[in-house]
Amino acid sequence: MNTHIALFRGINVGGRNRLPMRELVEVLHSLDLQNVTTTIQSGNVVFESEETNGLELADRISAAVNQSHGFSPQVLLLEVDELAEAIAANPFPEAEAQPKSLHLFFLASVPENAELEKLESIRQDSERFALKGNVFYLHAPDGVGRSKVAARAERALGVAATARNWRSVGRILAMAEERE
Repeated sequence: MNTHIALFRGINVGGRNRLPMRELVEVLHSLDLQNVTTTIQSGNVVFESEETNGLELADRISAAVNQSHGFSPQVLLLEVDELAEAIAANPFPEAEAQPKSLHLFFLASVPENAELEKLESIRQDSERFALKGNVFYLHAPDGVGRSKVAARAERALGVAATARNWRSVGRILAMAEERE
C-alpha cells in the first residue's frame, strides 16, 4: 500500500462547498481507499491505496465528491516524501515560531512563467516569499488575511494552488509518517 496525502482546495470555506470530514471519509472509502484520516475541516486527508497514478486518483476523488455533493473540488495529491521535502526546504526557518504566519502554497505544477515581480511590487515590507519548485512559501507576520501577496499568488504563479500554514503541514506530515 502507498500512503498518499490529499489536499482539497476550497472546501468548507466561507460557507461554500460544504463537505463534513466524516462524509469525505465515506466518499473516499467508496473508492476503496484505506485507513483514511483527516485533520481540520479544510480538507487534509491521509490515506492508503494501491494506486500509483496520482493525477488519475485525484480526478477520481474529485469526481466522486461531485457525484455525492454536487461540486468538484481540486484535489492535490502528495507523497509523504514530497511533503517532508517541502518542510525541509523552508527558506524562512525563523518564522516557524509563528506557525500561523508561515504558509506553504502547494502548486499543481512547477510554474513556467511565474510573475514574481508582480508579487514583489505589492509585498508589504514585513513579508517575504520564495518559490521552490512546486511550493511557494509566504511569511506574512501581519497576517495572511491582510496579505496582497497571498490573495494574488495563484494568479501571478499561473498554476492552481492550495495553501496550508506551518502548523497544518506539520500535523499532516505527522499523520502520514505514523503509517510508515
